[in-house]
Amino acid sequence: MFGFSGKLCIFALLLIWLTDFQKVMIKLYQENPNPKQIQQIVDVLKDGGLIIYPTDTIYAIGCDIFNAKAVEKVCQMKGVSSAKANLSFVCKDLSHIAEYAKVSTPVFKLMKRSLPGPYTFILNGSHQLPKLFKQKKTVGIRIPDNAIALAIVEALGNPLLSMTLKDDYDEVEYTCDPELIEERYGRQVDLVIDGGMGQIEASTVIDCTVDEPIVVRQGLGEVDF
Repeated sequence: MFGFSGKLCIFALLLIWLTDFQKVMIKLYQENPNPKQIQQIVDVLKDGGLIIYPTDTIYAIGCDIFNAKAVEKVCQMKGVSSAKANLSFVCKDLSHIAEYAKVSTPVFKLMKRSLPGPYTFILNGSHQLPKLFKQKKTVGIRIPDNAIALAIVEALGNPLLSMTLKDDYDEVEYTCDPELIEERYGRQVDLVIDGGMGQIEASTVIDCTVDEPIVVRQGLGEVDF
């Protein structure tokens, strides 16, 4: 019924179909993230891939901040322009933050008390920021209290983009349950990292680009300054 070329074409289409629908989930345990799996995640990121990963709040979409095409893909996935998006990324520690943002002594002390934790600090960017971030002059920076996220950043060698999954219309389960996250978003990213159930609240956002820090969004993190 089909010639050799026709059968080859059908086989190729079947292979594409199977690849497209394969499960793209990695299970990791926060108590002891598997180094081989962390490296697998890093390889995907270095190749320009997108991941969904756990934090100490709700799950986030991430990519290598130095891969402009990947950052654009994340923004497209969220339906926002990269020029208008509030871009944030995860650093591994306070010294890492100092490479990419300008931090005054009072702000450093505030972050030292708060991090790792469920906070996003808006800071003025430094000259080390990727070009895409420099257009906005400010950046949101996180150090989540989550060993998986921090292990990824450590192995990657530079910050990881952090854009929340949560939208106003989202059901809570689709931002904290990895199985449901994979069901809804699995085909839009290269990997979904199952780090267990996430929280149902986003991080507390603190603007530190003004004289006195201002709470822009009250989230999971308590504020005591």
